[in-house]
Amino acid sequence: MELNIINCINEILIDLYQFDGTIDKSALQRTKKEFEGDYTIVVFPFVKWAKKSPEQIATEIGTQLVKKLPELIDSFNVVKGFLNFSISKQYWIEYLQNTLFSKEQNSKEIKKSVTIEFSSPNTNKPLHLGHVRNNLLGCAVANIMEAAGNKVIRVNLVNDRGIHICKSMLAWQKFGNGETPKTSGLKGDHLVGKYYVEFDKQYKEEVKSLIEKGIDEETAKKSAPLLLEAQQMLKKWEDGDAEIRNLWTLMNHWVYNGFETTYQRLGIHFDKTYYESDTYLLGKQLVQEGLDHNKLFRKEDGSVWVDLTSEGLDEKLLLRSDGTSVYMTQDLGTAQLRYEEFKPEEMIYVVGNEQNYHFDVLKLILSKKLNKPFGDSIYHLSYGMVELPQGKMKSREGTVVDADDLMESMFQEAKASTEELGKFNFEENEASKLYEMIGMGALKYFILKVDPKKNMLFNPAESIDFNGNTGPFIQYTHARIKSLLRKSVENNIETNTLTNAYNLLSNNEIEIIKIIKEYENVLISAAENHSPALIANYIFELAKVFNRFYQENPIFKEENESLRIIRLQLSQLCGDIIKQGMKLLGIEVPERM
Repeated sequence: MELNIINCINEILIDLYQFDGTIDKSALQRTKKEFEGDYTIVVFPFVKWAKKSPEQIATEIGTQLVKKLPELIDSFNVVKGFLNFSISKQYWIEYLQNTLFSKEQNSKEIKKSVTIEFSSPNTNKPLHLGHVRNNLLGCAVANIMEAAGNKVIRVNLVNDRGIHICKSMLAWQKFGNGETPKTSGLKGDHLVGKYYVEFDKQYKEEVKSLIEKGIDEETAKKSAPLLLEAQQMLKKWEDGDAEIRNLWTLMNHWVYNGFETTYQRLGIHFDKTYYESDTYLLGKQLVQEGLDHNKLFRKEDGSVWVDLTSEGLDEKLLLRSDGTSVYMTQDLGTAQLRYEEFKPEEMIYVVGNEQNYHFDVLKLILSKKLNKPFGDSIYHLSYGMVELPQGKMKSREGTVVDADDLMESMFQEAKASTEELGKFNFEENEASKLYEMIGMGALKYFILKVDPKKNMLFNPAESIDFNGNTGPFIQYTHARIKSLLRKSVENNIETNTLTNAYNLLSNNEIEIIKIIKEYENVLISAAENHSPALIANYIFELAKVFNRFYQENPIFKEENESLRIIRLQLSQLCGDIIKQGMKLLGIEVPERM
């Protein structure tokens, strides 16, 4: 329909004004709610061709649209340079009938191949609230892009080596007394995270002691014995020291088991997991390749750098003076490995906005310095930080909101809130599943409804509310729809049939049909913009419109049987789209509540 209108407008522009150009589908906007109409075209760009006032141009185009597309365009109005026009009721009726009873299948042609890297945890600590946003964004974007016709490969990169990993290892060696997940009763990732915090505590004590002895703070931080030991451990690891490698394998195994439990509860899965310990060597090879071609340079201390000053950035370290690698080194190797394995046309990295500079550098090194064909295909899905009412979180100080604790608290919040509703009749096992569904739905929706680029404040109590723009409100709407459909079956009402009453549709029913039709456009836009928030807020709007429709148009009190059937059909479509849209966000919806 939209393409038909755009093509017609292009023809009108040529006929009336000899317009030397074309407009595309993006020029067609949804009419703002305060104005009458379904779609709007801004005519200001055509003034220089028509040499007429915007109002006159809009009127001429609107007149021709109604004339050329009488079965589609019902009427139009002009507000300054904005042409608003309304789609005919007959079109909406036919659209509803086609949607209900068409057997045509959507094309399965793959648009492009995409890798999406998300999660990317460090094996020195458990997943926390920031990781939750990362995982939920990555999972939802993958689902949305897949639904929009792309081949998506979900990948994880585990940062399993480096100085931060050695800090946890060293602290466990010194202060752990052989403690294990089994002896402590802690999940493996929690146990290792405990020793990362312990390292920071002991390190700060050493720095404080050195300062008291008259050493300046900067020197004290660099020369604290515990830090020097951690650096020495990293060097031993890269040299293949058997004892250090065995400890590293043991502690990482604890963490992986812990991560898997968290992923399962979040509903996260990956098609491929990379490990920095496997990719950093390839990164080192690429650095050597850059040195061999004089694209990189080595300083007197032996460290290797890239000069990006001509690209508006600065010099970036790629290898330390002792030969150990940095994050950038392994990211170079991982990108190369990923391209060789999957040949993606787009490589998406879901990483917080504090790493914007890092990905600018990564893209420039690959495309400009190493001349890799996949360099320009890198897209950094940069997202804002998640904060709590009490402020920012710090892993090394142990002030994070742990993902496991957060999910459990959401379960308990859901239990309390659901039981407060009063209409509750579930067996214990069913009840537990419902609490989990509502709690996780509340968490996921609250995070995903916010534009990824924005920082956000997570408020657990607000997220679990059954009113407003929340997951539980949408879940409750779906359960209400399912209840209506069950009642229709109990009353032997056949909804899978055409009726003779479609011309009786009121503006309320038409409004529902209009928003149902928007789903496909929203899905495409969400995929193009890598934004689950577009899906989330669309589903909320649909649920809100349906609830208003349900209140104003009682279904089973409707005396006209055909109109009753149509309202049930509309309810079914709304329920189906709510379920589909929420599934893209990784959220389940209940059949009853």
